[in-house]
Formats: sequence, C-alpha cells, structure tokens
Amino acid sequence: MLLGALLFASGSLLYYGAVNDSAIMDELAHIPAGYSYVKYLDDRLNPEHPPLLKALSALPLLALDLNFPTDKPSWQSDVNGQWTIGTQFLYESSNDTHKIIRWSRLAPIAITLLLVLSIYLLAAQLVGRWWAFFPALFVALSPSFLAHGHYVTTDVGAAFGVFIATWSFVAFLYKQKTSRLLLAGACFGIAQLLKFSAVLLVPYFFLLVAVFYASGVWRDWHAISPLTRISTFFIRGIRLVSRTLMVMALGGILIYGVYAMVSMNYPAERQLSDTVSILESYAGGPTPEGASCRIARCPADLVIRMAGQSYLRPLAEYALGVLMVVQRSAGGNTGYFLGEVSSVGSWYYFPVTYALKEPLAVLVFVALGTLLGMIGVMRAIARRTARFGDYLTINFYEFAMLLFVLIYWTWSVRSNLNIGVRHILPTLPFMYILATGAVRRWLERQAVSPRTLFVQFLLRLRSFFVLSLKSLALSALVVAFLIEVAAAWPFYLSYSNQLGGGVQNGYRFAVDSNYDWGQDMYRLRDWARGHNIETIAVDYFGGGSPGYELGAAFVPWWSAKNDPREEGIGWLAVSVNTLQSAFGKTAPGFVRKPEDEYRWLAAIQDPYKPYARAGTSIFIYKLK
Repeated sequence: MLLGALLFASGSLLYYGAVNDSAIMDELAHIPAGYSYVKYLDDRLNPEHPPLLKALSALPLLALDLNFPTDKPSWQSDVNGQWTIGTQFLYESSNDTHKIIRWSRLAPIAITLLLVLSIYLLAAQLVGRWWAFFPALFVALSPSFLAHGHYVTTDVGAAFGVFIATWSFVAFLYKQKTSRLLLAGACFGIAQLLKFSAVLLVPYFFLLVAVFYASGVWRDWHAISPLTRISTFFIRGIRLVSRTLMVMALGGILIYGVYAMVSMNYPAERQLSDTVSILESYAGGPTPEGASCRIARCPADLVIRMAGQSYLRPLAEYALGVLMVVQRSAGGNTGYFLGEVSSVGSWYYFPVTYALKEPLAVLVFVALGTLLGMIGVMRAIARRTARFGDYLTINFYEFAMLLFVLIYWTWSVRSNLNIGVRHILPTLPFMYILATGAVRRWLERQAVSPRTLFVQFLLRLRSFFVLSLKSLALSALVVAFLIEVAAAWPFYLSYSNQLGGGVQNGYRFAVDSNYDWGQDMYRLRDWARGHNIETIAVDYFGGGSPGYELGAAFVPWWSAKNDPREEGIGWLAVSVNTLQSAFGKTAPGFVRKPEDEYRWLAAIQDPYKPYARAGTSIFIYKLK
C-alpha cells in the first residue's frame, strides 16, 4: 500500500511536469530521432545516444497522423541534421506539438517508476521491506529524478539500466543458473542500449568477478583437499570468466538485434559516408592512405571499415555512438559554474553540484550512513571481529554497489564534460541503499546482555530512550525531505537546496541542465498572454519555440542586436543560461566577444533584478 502510494505520487508529479514543461534542449533532437527509428527504421539521427529510450518514447506517436520532413535537406543530405529536423518536425510541419511532446514523455515516466520499483525490491531483499522504503522514497521524490524522469533524455534510463544490470549480474554470480545468465545478459544489453556510459559495466563486471572468485577461494580453501585445490580453483575461475563472457555476448546479441532493426532502412552507402564525416576529426583526423593508423585513431578507422560491411553495420552504428561520446567528453562543453564560464571541466564539479542539488535531509542521511559504515569498519578492524573475506561472502551486493559508486564517481570527476548533476544519477540508488543499510544497523543495534535483572532493566530503559531519539531523528529527516520536495514544486529542474540558494537562486552556481534547459517556454507564453504583451524580444535557450508559442508577439533577439527599444520594443526576455554565459567571469584562455556580454542591458539596470520571471529560468525585463 505504501509503495503503491509512493509510485502514484511520483508518477503524478512526473506527469504534471511532462504536461507543463516545454521541450528542453536535448528533446529537440531525441524526439524526432526516436520517431524516425520506429516509423522509418532509419537511425541516421542522433547516433551519439543509444536508440532504446528514444524508440520507446516514440511508440505512442505511431497512433498519431504526423508529418515528418523526409523531403528536407536536413533528412536527405545533412549529416546528423538532428537540430534542424527537430525544429521542422515539432514546429513547422503542422503537427500537434504539445501532444507529441506530452506523449513522448510517457515512456521515460514509466522507466522512472520501474527504477523506483526495482530499488524497492532489491533493497527489501537486502535491508528488509520496511527499510526498503527509504531508498525508494529518496529516488521517487528526488528533485533530480522528478526533473529528469519525465524528459526524453537518457540519464534516468542509464540509472535504470545500470541498476538492473548490476542486480541481475550479482544474482547470477551467487547462483549460476541458465535462467539467471540469460537475465543478466538481457539486462546488460538493455543498459548498453540506454546509455553509452554503461560501457563502464564491462570492466566493472570483470572486477566483480575477480573479487567474487578471490572471496570464494578464501572461503573454500580449507574445505578442499590440498591435492585438488589448484585444479578445482582453476576450473572454477575458467567457468566464471567464460560465463561472464557469455553474459556480455548475450547483451551484444541484443544490441545487434535492436540496432539492426532501427537501421534496417538506413541506406548502406549513406551510413558509411555519415560515419566517415562524423569521425573526420577524431583523434587528429584520418589516417593517410597507405600508413598505419595511430593508436588513438585506430578505433575510428575500424568503425569506418565496419560500416562498409553489411553484416557489421549494426555494430558499427553502436561503436560510432561510443566514439562520439568519447570525443565529446574529451572536448568538454562550454558552461557556467561557480561564477566562471569555461570549456574545461573541474574535478569538483560533480561533488559540488550533488551537494547543492540534493535536499539537505538526504545529504544528512547519506553522510550519516557513510560515517556509520566507516565506524563499523574501523571497529571490526580494531576488534578483529571480522575479515574482509567474511564480509564479501555475506555482503557481496553491498560491496558491488560500493565498487560501482567509487568507479563511476572517479570517472566522473576526471571527465572534462561538466553539464549537469544528471550524469551521476546512476550512482544515487546504490548510495541510498548503502546508507539505509548502515542506518538500519545503527538503529537496531542492541546493548550487551547484562548479568543482573536490575541492570538489564536500566539498560532496556536506556535503549528505549536512545531508540526513540534515533527514530525521532530519522522521522524528522523524512518530514524535512517531504517538505522540501513540496516547496520546490513544480520547478524541480531548477531545484537546489538552501546551500545552493534554493529554487529561485540556484542559477548563481550552475545553469544548463542544472537550472535552465529551456523548460519554461510555456510559462513565458502564459505570462505574455496574461499581460497582453503585443511585442517582446526573446533570447531563449532550449528546445521550445518562441515563435510557435508567442506567435506574432515574438521578435528573436540576442545581445549583439543591442537595445530593443531602438526598434520600438519595450519588453525583453532572456534565458538565465544565456545571462550567466554573458556575465560570468571568463576562465583563463576562454574568449568571449564583447558584443555577446549584454553590456547595454547592464548599463540600464541590474540584469539579476528582472521585472518578472517566467517560471524560474527566463528573466523578463520592462525596458523603460
């Protein structure tokens, strides 16, 4: 009953966001790409993200009679013309844009709810049914998951894929049955089809296998005859590695099948030419004819050759996406963070954004769980009451989750691509389950049995009060969390906690998908209509269309066009993402043109004190 209520509450909030948020930047590419996959079985668009979530999002659209611009150069000749065709499909083809966006978001909502359910089921297995509600709650009503869980983007899908892949693989290690092997292979393939960063599961799984094997050797060493130990453990290791390879091979078959389906009508010669063009600049450019490829360039040359072989085309398309992600991660992304505009990543980006964009109650819960876990380890070492081998034998799920969190966070802080807290969402379910386990052990810990009845009574009385205080503190955290979530409604994308300035001021430390992704275009439209605005200059960042929403009132604008009053326009709306890019301090080596700095706006008023705001992310100025 409680889980059902939680899923209903989360689903309702997600659907409200799906209806009331305009298209965010990435949806402008993802929605038309997904539709082209399922309608035309052609995946020439948006190869830098796997097809599964986009295709699932587009399935409801098949019930609509939609016009798709297959007659435009963006489809016929442009290489990955996703942004142009996105605008044409959503806003220039006489389609019901709002229905397309709303229906496309149903699949991401379903995946988010499946993630919550999966978290509860695994946590119930590990910490008990009642305690399992905590990690499920912290994900189901997390502002970050409520924000990104209803968009046609891959981040929550990545969290779901990684979660079920890890769960099923560890379950397979415990009991290596054929059914579990098949399930682990399917989940591994699904994870790869949801987000390319799931390729990290490959080294991660082999690390798990190595540790699982070592713990088994430690556990069974004395139980096996010295005469057969070497052969027994050798055979066990070979079987474990071979079965792990089978899991990955099954996932590869699923990947091949899905890519073969969505690329069925992608002309072979077009795929090859697109691949060559996209990888033109990879690792310094093409290998000269007759020369051996450079080590860094060899993957690109291999993918190009694969694209020219009919039976390898699906795998070539998958590998192309992986290389595009590698290339983009290395190149970084221009963005605003902590007052500075830079194209270079910061190692502290993700720790800071996580600390500022999760509710304080959750941060306290995670910090408490981490502290208690560390204390438990130190006590065990000091008292020599447990060995690492014993821990792995009993708590391998816990170890697996901790290992993934460490690997993924290490990879993230080293990444040059800093575009949002959404990139670490795959680690949060594991972090919350781990913290819940530590808090549970702390709350349920009993005092040492006393020798006398009187002392036993006193200790029980003391335990009662201590337990009551612990329970009260835990309840207070949950209540504080719920209040915080309710207070942030409906602006979950722009949410930051009190340390980050709250919903209204979170843009001061980061923007882009942390605050302004274009979600407030509907709200600007409603504000303009409510105030009878006849003409308004708009500098908008996002996947919405000011022209489609505002009609004749819209005048496209940007900083270099100077003061709109020179053209008789008294209103200006600017996305805060654009403002921060204009006013933030430039990092060393980063060059920004003076005409892009909105100096004329700053000369006539404080740009951070607008006349009004559409939602949270669009600042509206009344130019006097």
